[in-house]
Amino acid sequence: MAQCGQFRRAEETEEPSNSRLSDMAQRGQERRAEETEEQRNSRLAIMAQRGQERRAEGPDEHRNSRLSAMLQHVRERRLNVIEG
Repeated sequence: MAQCGQFRRAEETEEPSNSRLSDMAQRGQERRAEETEEQRNSRLAIMAQRGQERRAEGPDEHRNSRLSAMLQHVRERRLNVIEG
């Protein structure tokens, strides 16, 4: 069976060969992109879960400090946009 495929590829002209290789490369890129997105989604879900757990067990002082830091960051960004 493998010999049949080798024989068929030996008879290909350069154009069909390039097209076939391009298709294979495209499928490989799509497969890698899907895997990367799945891995990314998994990582983000884990990060979100950890953040929820951390917030659930953190005392009010930690929460208030975190919110204050977020607010300060937003204010700085707005100033940069206005000044920029």
